[in-house]
Amino acid sequence: MKTLPIEELRELLAAVSRHGDRHLLEIETDLQQTTFLLNEAIEKLSTSFMNVHAQLTEQQAVIKLLAESGKLHPDVVQQLQVFEDNIGNEVNKVVTGMQFQDMTNQLLQRTINRVNGLKTLLQELSSHQFPMAADNEHEEIRRFIMQLNQNFDQGSHHLTGNLRKSVNQQDLATGDIDLF
Repeated sequence: MKTLPIEELRELLAAVSRHGDRHLLEIETDLQQTTFLLNEAIEKLSTSFMNVHAQLTEQQAVIKLLAESGKLHPDVVQQLQVFEDNIGNEVNKVVTGMQFQDMTNQLLQRTINRVNGLKTLLQELSSHQFPMAADNEHEEIRRFIMQLNQNFDQGSHHLTGNLRKSVNQQDLATGDIDLF
């Protein structure tokens, strides 16, 4: 029976750790870029939305003046009121959509935290350096892998327990929305 020397096992585990760490770093970078792009898009959308809202408010003031001066037929004033109501409903939908951006940021941050936790757990593969006796190599390898597994279990349980929480709207003052 061919056995795997302890040092070779440690080198293989360290290689797995490095490989996993590289992938997790890429995932973390992608998540951070996604967060940045989402925030940029929402900021631009918010600015544009506020400009449209300001223009509509000015337009409504002019329409009101025209209606009060009798220059608009009552049917036209009624139709304009329907448009104003519809615009108000659409504004409420946009505000609700912006609340979901806040919750999405929370989910992205939670995912980044999970990635960082997994990177820490993978470091166990390369940094676990307790001594092993060569004459009892199989038992030492078994204990070594069992200890790694326990460390992964504890870290995984800690990650899952701390990150399984609902997200909720925090930034906008209009309404409360909970997700999960």
